Amino acid sequence: MEDGPGRTPDDGRGVRRRADLEPAVPRRDALPWDVARALAHAAARPGTVVRRRLDEADGCVLATPLVSPVAVPPVDRAAMDGYAVRGDGPWRVIGHVAAGAVEARELEDGQATGIVTGAAVPAGATSVMRSEDAVLTGDLLEGPAEHGRHIRRAGEECEPGDHLLPAGVIVDPAVLGLAATVGLNSLVVIPPPTVAALVTGDELVHRGPSSPGRTRDAIGPMLPGLTARAGAKAAGAVTHLPDSRERLVQALRETRADLLLVSGSSASGPADHLRPALSELGAEMIVDGVACRPGHPQALAVLPDGRLVLGLPGNPFAAFVAFLTLGVAAITRLRGLPLPELHQIAVPGGIPCHPSSTRLVPIRLTPQGAVPVGHGGSAMLRGPAIADALAVVAPGPSEAIAARLLPLDPGARPWAG
Repeated sequence: MEDGPGRTPDDGRGVRRRADLEPAVPRRDALPWDVARALAHAAARPGTVVRRRLDEADGCVLATPLVSPVAVPPVDRAAMDGYAVRGDGPWRVIGHVAAGAVEARELEDGQATGIVTGAAVPAGATSVMRSEDAVLTGDLLEGPAEHGRHIRRAGEECEPGDHLLPAGVIVDPAVLGLAATVGLNSLVVIPPPTVAALVTGDELVHRGPSSPGRTRDAIGPMLPGLTARAGAKAAGAVTHLPDSRERLVQALRETRADLLLVSGSSASGPADHLRPALSELGAEMIVDGVACRPGHPQALAVLPDGRLVLGLPGNPFAAFVAFLTLGVAAITRLRGLPLPELHQIAVPGGIPCHPSSTRLVPIRLTPQGAVPVGHGGSAMLRGPAIADALAVVAPGPSEAIAARLLPLDPGARPWAG
């Protein structure tokens, strides 16, 4: 189980007493937290590039630059409802231009025509006067008309061949709208990867509270939301398995997904079957333990067919940390995206360092910096539930007065540095 006899007691505020920070001796093959995160990103391979209709492309990543094939707008257009005028007033109104009109009568000096927003401006027009500024007496128009005002010029937004967005941009509603604006019906993208979740444990129950000998599963309900927020798609409902090596091997062999999450079997106890199962299947271990607290038993492996397997510790917060550490890094690469940098923040009250492991501490963001919220033990979710982020506290001999920020929501935009 997570941390074992070296678990570090909490003083109630989530700050661990210095005297209690010595853990059991960490495994020699446990990787530094940053190294493990980078390896997880490098081990994944971006998905196959496909062409998708706009209504199917939300959440994908652009595989090629978005290049405009046309000018936008294609012609001069009215930016306001009102009157297109030529020259100085007063003007004689000679007609009206509807939104769908293909051509409008060319204006001569002293002439005007009614026009609606988005309609093509008649040739010869020098400005558009807003309806609320217009004074109309019969067909005689008066009012202010600054030269060039309220006209969107042809090509104002883009010209044919303009590179609007580079490859690697996540397709969101604004990107879809831009693609439609320039006349595209589809995009060349890397689709979201698929993720399957396998939760093991004979002691787990899925309704009601924990009881002696029975534990309510808190990890299974987290994984679909974490998967979606990381930009991946669930490959079905969470699968619950008993503590059985044979059943785990079968599930790993038969489950089709780019990334398989396995909870509760990643440590080295008698009921932890993940590593023997991976060995039986011929998997290559990429990460086998991470020097972090909580979450050190996490593991990442590659099956012979290229599917990734992420071993999550059985304690809820430790599993949460493992997903944010290795899972998000792998999913990011599967989407064809770079591993984001984590920005620094001050810790005005200091956070005790661990001598050999990175600490992941739930914190609130304040104008002064990061403040621990407490309840950060490996089995606790109260801390991350009320936190704004996790502080990534590097190993050291004393207290950290600065830390990096790891978002709790993997899909959130990073904070400014």
